[in-house]
Amino acid sequence: MRVLIVDDDFYSRSFLEYILHPYALCDVAENGEEAIMAFQQALKQAKPYDLVCMDLRMPEIDGATAMREIRDVEKDRGVPREQQAKIIITSVLEDAEDTHNAMFLGDATAFLQKPIEEKALLAEMKRLGLIAEH
Repeated sequence: MRVLIVDDDFYSRSFLEYILHPYALCDVAENGEEAIMAFQQALKQAKPYDLVCMDLRMPEIDGATAMREIRDVEKDRGVPREQQAKIIITSVLEDAEDTHNAMFLGDATAFLQKPIEEKALLAEMKRLGLIAEH
């Protein structure tokens, strides 16, 4: 499995990578612009990401905009819906409107509020069929 971790906070990126490294090859991006470029490159190399963990509030391009771009890239390349990357929003936001926009307008798969708990992330990944139940 391949995962793209997108967060401008070093600690958050490192912690997610620590949780996910037993399950996946992890790449990191510090903002939405880097995420879009990494996502396009992965598709070009026929090594698409299975999961994107995306913070919403970041410099350059924010997470919601990056998500929409990623979904547009998948659409433009003809990636079938069932093969599209799962996108989990990882954010401290408690704003209902921002969360709603990310989930529905940005086409996110799930939302986890920071600070991320390892058990919650792994449970969400199991629910999404990314890792097997033990």
